Amino acid sequence: MSESPGRRVHFLGICGTAMGAVAAAMKRQGWFVSGSDNQAYPPMTDFLASRGIEVFSGFRPDNLPAEDALIVVGNAISRGNPEVEAVLNRKLNYASLPEVLRAHFLHGRHNIVVSGTHGKTTTTSITAWILEYAGLNPSYLIGGLPANLGQGACLRDAATSRHFVIEGDEYDTAFFDKRSKFLHYLPELVVVNNIEFDHADIFKDLDEIKLSFRRLLNVVPTEGMVLINGDDQNCIDVSQNCQAPIVEVGFSENAANRILHPWQKDGNCGFELFGEKFELPMIGEHNLRNAAMAVSAAHFYGVPTKTIREALLKFEGIKRRQEVRGVVSGITIIDDFGHHPTAIRQTLEGLSQRYAGSRIWALFEPRSNTTRRAVFQHDLPPAFAASHGVVIGAVNRAADLKPEDRLDADLLVADLIKAGKSAFQEPSADKIVEMLRPQLQKGDVIVVLSNGAFDGLHEKLLLGLQNLA
Repeated sequence: MSESPGRRVHFLGICGTAMGAVAAAMKRQGWFVSGSDNQAYPPMTDFLASRGIEVFSGFRPDNLPAEDALIVVGNAISRGNPEVEAVLNRKLNYASLPEVLRAHFLHGRHNIVVSGTHGKTTTTSITAWILEYAGLNPSYLIGGLPANLGQGACLRDAATSRHFVIEGDEYDTAFFDKRSKFLHYLPELVVVNNIEFDHADIFKDLDEIKLSFRRLLNVVPTEGMVLINGDDQNCIDVSQNCQAPIVEVGFSENAANRILHPWQKDGNCGFELFGEKFELPMIGEHNLRNAAMAVSAAHFYGVPTKTIREALLKFEGIKRRQEVRGVVSGITIIDDFGHHPTAIRQTLEGLSQRYAGSRIWALFEPRSNTTRRAVFQHDLPPAFAASHGVVIGAVNRAADLKPEDRLDADLLVADLIKAGKSAFQEPSADKIVEMLRPQLQKGDVIVVLSNGAFDGLHEKLLLGLQNLA
């Protein structure tokens, strides 16, 4: 499609995965596209350049188009940013990424919004893969990299792609819009995996989070569907007074889509749902639940059971979700995104089943806006129950928090030792490898738990544990 005069858009924070994907899709729609970012480096810059999109490194007022344009402001962009200030002073038309998705990609489609405190990325990935395998040609936007799909974002033309699977984040939309992102997504089918307290930087308490989920369910059409975790009281609470049909998915007797005969063996799990048997090459009760939600969503859209079953068996997982990074000196190194006590507990329990008889070492970086705070001080120690030993890394941006508001890593280690764990706290990734090395033995499993890079700890372990006696 040729570029249309007057259809100009500029992205602030263009090198984010979702921002870059939307920028490329708008270019295909005929927009003249540009963007700025202070994190402008490959592979995203190469991806954008290959599509003829100009990217400015750093934020400056003169990066903005001289003519009238739509300015898309990324979630990480705040007041004080030079381009934001110029946009406001020039009185330009600006919008958040969720608003742009709604206006230019989501309206008129069958939108499947996957929400919840945990399991969003996995459930979204499995759902998108089932629809892809079934030939429905879905668009999708996922906060992770599913191996089967090869990319986390794919925005196809509405003429050929009627379904859109999107990870529904409860985090706020932009500096000027503090509503949850998922409220913009025009949902037809909503999955609510679970609801717990998280995002302590923007939500005061669990009730505020539940209010946001109620608002999401309040915009699901009567011809749509809401799939909720029938074993989670918070999910049941927020679904009260919802005008759309509700289907509970879970182990409870009152669940309409009741999960029966669950099993786990040799790295796979399986279950029975609406009289049919399904199997997934992943472990953990949480992944079994994620799969059951995805199966229920695909079933709602009429995907044949046989096709769903085949797609599940071929699912290859997601980067940073129990991803084996390598085996060195007989020690398995695993990367996982877990950064909430529940996610940590579920991951460790699943790994203890998969690697039965092995010692599990959990290396945890308190990096998220919630775990670096004292909010989960007492919830974290029992989350590591299935591990043999625990290493706590540096509390991210600790200096930004008052001591009384900050996670006390020394107290966490003391509580872990009291619970019988081998535990220590060390801010340096190099030092962690050095201190951990003499404590390891062949057959051990190390899982690195972080929603960041943990100072390259995965690679440092793979190098530093070579030739271990």
